[in-house]
Amino acid sequence: MVHWDTYSWCTALCFDTSTPVPKEDWLMSQVYRRDILNSTCLMNNLSHSQSKLKHNVARQIFVEHNHKFIYCEVPKVGCSNWKKIILLLTMNLSRKANEVQQDFIHRTPLIKKLSSYPSDYQEELLTSYTKVMFTRDPLERLVSAYRDKLLHSEPYYSITVANEIKAMFRKNKNSTEKVTFQEFVNFILTKKQEHLDIHWQPMFLLCDPCNIHYDILGKFETLEQDSEHVLRNIGAPEDLHYPNFKTHSSEKRTNDDITLEYLRKLSSEQIEKIKKLYQKDFALFNYPYDLKMNLYESDTV
Repeated sequence: MVHWDTYSWCTALCFDTSTPVPKEDWLMSQVYRRDILNSTCLMNNLSHSQSKLKHNVARQIFVEHNHKFIYCEVPKVGCSNWKKIILLLTMNLSRKANEVQQDFIHRTPLIKKLSSYPSDYQEELLTSYTKVMFTRDPLERLVSAYRDKLLHSEPYYSITVANEIKAMFRKNKNSTEKVTFQEFVNFILTKKQEHLDIHWQPMFLLCDPCNIHYDILGKFETLEQDSEHVLRNIGAPEDLHYPNFKTHSSEKRTNDDITLEYLRKLSSEQIEKIKKLYQKDFALFNYPYDLKMNLYESDTV
């Protein structure tokens, strides 16, 4: 657990998005994030020597050769917009990232995954390219995944996954009512971590940050600042910036208030199990869930 004085210091650097952060302060916040990550990896014995990168991790990593850029995809942490940037960098296009069609980036073979290369070349790329990973508060990411995948008409999630959940928790499995957040959470809790869908699988399993030493650890909470530093660091064109694009533009983006609104629907037992499921994410990436949980408890007393 981070001491409060240390957390207060980090709040100014790591979570305030209202004003640009001087480069020196931003670099300090990176050192701070890396120190927390490394010490937590050590304490939990998560670092290990391995001859070959896990295939499921290599599949999450995208490679852009022109700027020697490696990006690990964590769904629900702005990854679609990063793929748009990678596509533009790969093709040397000067278009704005928000002009790239959303569907296209998920289908195009132009964006290369690390898993498409031989293992010895994977190692070479990981050693010589700038490696970047972005994270998000685990509970906010969970709520965002539920809202995006179970409340909208995306066939696989709103039909296939929804029907699986209904079959597990409803007497009338043919019910047309949307899956509730409580049912969604109970469904997740029946699975092993490694078998969870990537949209709600713990972030540390997706990107293996204890064994891949990322050069930049970005956060969704400081996305604008961190993404700008990433782009300038890799030598991207000066006019290329992270786009402020949202798939369901008519909806409010998942934030603290919306997250708490959903958490209040859960029992204390469900909350405890969810905390346990994501406990390594909370610790590795320094998200103090006690703050959110305290709010949750005080609001439900």
